[in-house]
Order: sequence, then C-alpha cells, then structure tokens
Amino acid sequence: MNKHFETIAVRDQIERTGNKEHSVPLYLTSGFVFDDAEEMRASFAEEKQRDLYSRYSNPNTNEFINKVCKLEGAEAGFAFASGMAAVYSTFAALLNSGDHIVSARSVFGATHGLFTKYFPKWNIETSYFGVSEVDTVESLIQPNTKFIYCETPTNPGVDVIDMEYLSAIAKKHNILLIVDNCFATPYLQNPIKFGADLVIHSATKLIDGQGRVLGGITVGSNELIREIYLFSRLTGPSMSPFNAWILSKSLETLAVRADKQCDNALKLAEYLENHPKVKWVKYPFLKSHPQYEIAKKQMRLGGTIVSFEVENGVKGGKTFFDNIKLCSLSANLGDSRTIVTHPASTTHAKLAEADKLAVGITAGMVRCSLGLEHIDDIIEDIEQALAAV
Repeated sequence: MNKHFETIAVRDQIERTGNKEHSVPLYLTSGFVFDDAEEMRASFAEEKQRDLYSRYSNPNTNEFINKVCKLEGAEAGFAFASGMAAVYSTFAALLNSGDHIVSARSVFGATHGLFTKYFPKWNIETSYFGVSEVDTVESLIQPNTKFIYCETPTNPGVDVIDMEYLSAIAKKHNILLIVDNCFATPYLQNPIKFGADLVIHSATKLIDGQGRVLGGITVGSNELIREIYLFSRLTGPSMSPFNAWILSKSLETLAVRADKQCDNALKLAEYLENHPKVKWVKYPFLKSHPQYEIAKKQMRLGGTIVSFEVENGVKGGKTFFDNIKLCSLSANLGDSRTIVTHPASTTHAKLAEADKLAVGITAGMVRCSLGLEHIDDIIEDIEQALAAV
C-alpha cells in the first residue's frame, strides 16, 4: 500500500518487543549479545544481518535511517553524529588523493573550510561555480572529477539550483551528483527524484525542529552507502541511539511544523519586500526570486528561511540585531522558535570578504529562520527592530 509522507513518518517503526510498547523504546546499549560462538562468527562475517555494536548500528538509528530512506526514496543510508560528520564522511569515503570536486560556491562555511583548508593537504582540489552560472559547470569538469556538489536552497542566500540540469551533466560524464537537502528536508524536496545520487541532511536543523540534538544522515544507493558505511564503521562518526530516538520522533511532526513555518516565511518575505528599510529580500516562493520557477518545480513549499539586507551596512545590521526582542539571536536554524542570524560574523565569518560577496553575504544581511510563533508577533518584532535602523 502506498503511504503518504505523514503516514510513513508517524507509522514506520522497528518491531515491538515482547512488552508490546506503542512508542519505540530507547536502546541505550553499546553492544549486543550472541547465543553462541557460531552466531557471533556469522554475524561479524555479515552472513547474518543483526546489530553487533552501536558504532555500526542500533535499533534506534536503524529506525531513523529507514524512515529517512523511505521519505527520500533511497535504498540505504547511514546516520552520523552531526551534519558536518555526514558531509565529511561522505566525501572521505568516496574521494581518493588526486580527485577533483565541482561545487556550488554557495555552501555552508564549514564545508567550504573542508574544500579550502583540509582537502588540499590530501591533493584533492575543488572548482566552484556560482548559482547564477550553472551553464559553466560542464567546463569545470576534469578527467579526475569525482562528483558535483551543491546545496539547494543555499545557505544563507536561499538561492535555488536546478538539480535536473546538474544531474544530466553528471550522468554525461559518469560522475556523481551529491545534494545537501538540509534547508528543504525530505518533506519539501526529494533530490533523488531529480537525479541526485546521494542526499545529505543536517538533522540538527528542521528534522529535529526544536534545537535539542545534533545529527546528520546520508542516503542513496546500496552501493554508495556501503562505501560510506565501511568508512564510518572504522572512523566512528556514528549517531548516538538517544539522538536517533529523538530525531525519529521529530520526523513524526515534520510535515505539520514545516507547513506552518513555510507559511510564516512566505508572509514575512511578502511583508519585507515592501519595507523601506530593507534593500532586498530573497525567498524561493517569492515571484521576485531569480530562480522562482526552478523552486516551484523542485519544492513543495518555499522553505522556512528568509534572507534580507537591512540599510546602513554593518551599523544597520548591528542596530537591527541589538533591538530584536522576541526572536532569538543564534547561529542555528530550523527551530520551533524564530531565529535571526548575521552570517557575515557567525556561520560564514571565516570566509574571505571576496568569498562572502561572491555568494551574496553582505554586511547587513540577515538570515531569518521562521519558527512556530504567530506571524503577527514575528512581524511586530522585526518591524520594531527595523525602525531603529
């Protein structure tokens, strides 16, 4: 029977124990026991599929992985301690010294740090393309290119990249397309449907939705996930059972939360578009967004993030943040509470000024992650902070 997103998220669970619990229990155990020596041997030889050790798998992480796989349309996955653990482990498992990456320039600051600070030590190079320059992607591909990588919508500028276009190029050159789907979640967007080979999430964000735990996950084909699993089994970046239990529960309410937060985001974006103290505003489902048509093709709704620039540069931005009262000043996003962030001095602070400007991060830029408060209260707070600019 075909199930809708909401039903899968709520009803897909691991098997009940003999206690017949309705809610899945926590499996806080580092290891598992065996009936005899032969079962232990066969299990470690992978002749028998079962949990061996929680660094490899655990009933709670299994449930979380299985849910995300079904929601994303993937064959397999592996869950990590954080979103960046998922990013790094996915890359490290698949890359060899001498390989090359083609990446969108607009990526999370820590991902950019991997590309520029650490990968060059292992003779792995990265070529960047701008989100408005996807027609240059094919020209960047080299004989040693391993994959194309992008976030869509991007962090923090909420630009949108045509995944079908990138997938066609990747398939033509027999390389992979890897998509960070953190901003959209499996509810709003499914990159595999548009040709992605692997999908990465920082589950810390909207999947958790309440700013409680860290987590990451990569899903895709059995073959690719097998390589990532083997690397991660040795290096140990796996998700804790407790966090997996929290995140599996969080998926049950993702659709309800995202519907409300996306509605709040669109209303705030429409309000800001006509505000005299706002130089520009970007939100994928605003018709003024440069990739509006692509967003409508790829996404169910426009997401929960609105980016805008206040007047008067650094001074205007500081004044705005210092006058916020209801919204939270934090570097996180995807919370049930609305968060305003200054990317230039926080999440992307380590980027060179030229790199910030290249991806649209200006001194007065604000990234607003919409929560579940009433939209009138959110707008009232934003309005009084803008009035002080």
